[in-house]
Amino acid sequence: MTALDDLPESATEADGSAVVRVLSYNVRSLRDDHDALVRVIRACAPDVVCVQEAPRFFRWRKKAVRLARESGLVTVTGGATASGPMILASLRARVLRTEDVLLPRTPGLHQRGFATAVLGFGAARLDVVSCHLSVNAAERYDQAGLLLERVATSDDAAATVVGGDFNARPGSPAFDRIAAELRDAWAVRGWGGEYTSRPGDPVQRIDAVFVGKGVEVLGCGVPRGLPGVTESDLRAATDHLPVLAALRLAPRP
Repeated sequence: MTALDDLPESATEADGSAVVRVLSYNVRSLRDDHDALVRVIRACAPDVVCVQEAPRFFRWRKKAVRLARESGLVTVTGGATASGPMILASLRARVLRTEDVLLPRTPGLHQRGFATAVLGFGAARLDVVSCHLSVNAAERYDQAGLLLERVATSDDAAATVVGGDFNARPGSPAFDRIAAELRDAWAVRGWGGEYTSRPGDPVQRIDAVFVGKGVEVLGCGVPRGLPGVTESDLRAATDHLPVLAALRLAPRP
């Protein structure tokens, strides 16, 4: 595990590669302490935020724009149109393509979806997916397969990052199905904390960042102890802990 102060800052390097910070965060529909949430996001200094449980109902766009603006970011795609997942980004990112995908729905269960985008960082590109899988084990396993199908049909599956609330721990069928095709960034290079639920006494890792084979993981984990991230803010912001990853992207021809 690398130390907290070892996580690289965002950068564009001389060879055209880019170091990008990706944050995955379940914000519980912004029902908790908005200011604490903003402080956590700002302290993480992300280039990309994969949001789960973004606002979906009354004035959801206005709420999403406010969160992005106060966090120093812009909205890219998602929200109600993806049934919860959303992508935010810094002005460093060029938005090349977006698409929101609704998944097949099981009667009696919540609608689920993916927010997807292709973002440019200098000469590098990153295919981004934000997802929130089902609480039902059978549906969740099927959605893991749909996620992998989505990644496989992207412009460059090797340059993919998936941030999400998977409602599944490592070792479970859905989590391991994804980990068989994509790399679990925490397992590659753990940094900070591991467990993401719940904030006061976390005992499980159900939120994660996965990457394609062309993405180098420089560090990934819960930013507990990162300068500017306080325990009180983590507990007040939402009912999940965030996952922050620093990734190096190769330049793309």
